[in-house]
Amino acid sequence: MNKQELVDAVAAKTGVSKAVAAETLGALIGAITAAVTKGDAVQLIGFGSFSTGARAARVGRNPATGAEIQIPAAKTVKFTAGKAFKDAVNAG
Repeated sequence: MNKQELVDAVAAKTGVSKAVAAETLGALIGAITAAVTKGDAVQLIGFGSFSTGARAARVGRNPATGAEIQIPAAKTVKFTAGKAFKDAVNAG
């Protein structure tokens, strides 16, 4: 399911227009992105939580040449599924 299909499904389920559903979904994604960017965790009970993690700097290898390269440290985004979400996936 892509974003447009999700907007269509939300609009059909809630009875609002596709434009309102798209605006709402955009606001939700924007709010989650802003919170996680600031370092806050976003917990949606029954669905899951979004948070930041850290990946340490490391030495990698260029697969084309075999030369070693330095891969810098980076922040990552983590999603942990909630119990209800996991149970729903495993039940189906």
